Amino acid sequence: MSDASSNLPAAPGPDDADLRDDADLRDDADLRDDADLRDGPAGTTGDLPLADDGTGGVATADGAPLDLVDAVDAEAVADEHEERLSPLHEVHVAAGASFTDFAGWQMPVRYSSDLAEHHAVRTAAGLFDLSHMAEIAVVGPDAGAFLDAALAGTLSTIAVGRAKYSLLLSPEGGIVDDLVVYRLDEHDYLVVANASNRDAAFGALASRAHGFDVTVDDESDDTALIAIQGPEAEGVLDELVTADRLQPDAPLSTLRYYRVLQGTFDDAPVLIARTGYTGEDGFELYLAPELAPDLWRALAEAGAPRGLVPAGLASRDTLRLEAGMPLYGHELGLDVRPAQAGLGRVVDTSKEFVGKAGVEPAPAARVLVGLTLEGRRAARAGYAVVTDDGTVVGEVTSGALSPTLGHPVAMAFVDPDVVDRGPALAVDVRGTAIPAAVVSLPFYKRA
Repeated sequence: MSDASSNLPAAPGPDDADLRDDADLRDDADLRDDADLRDGPAGTTGDLPLADDGTGGVATADGAPLDLVDAVDAEAVADEHEERLSPLHEVHVAAGASFTDFAGWQMPVRYSSDLAEHHAVRTAAGLFDLSHMAEIAVVGPDAGAFLDAALAGTLSTIAVGRAKYSLLLSPEGGIVDDLVVYRLDEHDYLVVANASNRDAAFGALASRAHGFDVTVDDESDDTALIAIQGPEAEGVLDELVTADRLQPDAPLSTLRYYRVLQGTFDDAPVLIARTGYTGEDGFELYLAPELAPDLWRALAEAGAPRGLVPAGLASRDTLRLEAGMPLYGHELGLDVRPAQAGLGRVVDTSKEFVGKAGVEPAPAARVLVGLTLEGRRAARAGYAVVTDDGTVVGEVTSGALSPTLGHPVAMAFVDPDVVDRGPALAVDVRGTAIPAAVVSLPFYKRA
């Protein structure tokens, strides 16, 4: 298929992008070392203004704190009567966390300050609770063939112990969710979906299983997920290995990017994956909810001398934005075709799958680009992208004042001919046109 973004700055893709836990992105073929990230400008830490609301948050626009407007899809937030708590909730309360409603879950938004937690991940390590994510088991003789038919990528050919980023599309070709799929055994796959799309992802997969010798089970309630991200992540886990609490089936040093190991924590089963959503090295650990508090405390204790801190959703959003990683409800959605978001290479059009007939975007469909802005005022989701004569040619999907780079960055969907012509662009920030330039993603690449 033709990739509508082929003439654009690099956007997230299977051969040249980091991907999410919240969902991150690598093709299973020709994987590079875990330290290898997409090309992008390296930067130095900026001295950023903080919000004046007492939270210690980064001021994103006109002194306003980062309040997860750019991190939470409001339409996906569940009714307040369906509020859910992480198995780590009491641990977070004891640590002084502030909470936000995310897809019906009360999740930590910050512990100390967004800025401190962001920098800790870039320089040492951050500990994240991702227990709100959805885990779906796909098991049976036809598991690989079923996933090939249900998803846009080819999953039947990945090796046991490997992971792959893929897309779940609607019959019309829009993005229902972006996923990470782990192959745990020959006929055993684990699909990890976004929290806000748990029901949509499970429902779509279950309905597509008809005619396949496969079972599709939602195991989200029986799974806790803890992520540790940052240059000290492996060293922290090694402390638990040395203490004989974490026992992976192979040395952690052999676990390359987008791979998964089985093992135990305190003699109970644990899955150890090496993926991430921050642009840094890191691991995700899947285990039973009742064991999560002990693992969290063990990691926090082992990591404290190395600079590890607990980190919330606010810092997670600025980290993933700097790394150029898409967020469902902003860069991805039912009205977005994969190629528009730079994900054309994730789609394998040599096979049949749900959504194939509608996967091609319209010729004039807007495409995702990275923007850097002048000054200190950051763009926010929904702000208009305009040309020098004031013509609206796009819309910001995510934006913030980058804590690492010290200047505003944003992702936006823009008219494709704008990039071809290369006119001067600006973002309308509350009535003021802030000059902006199209740049290659990611904004940040670790050394």
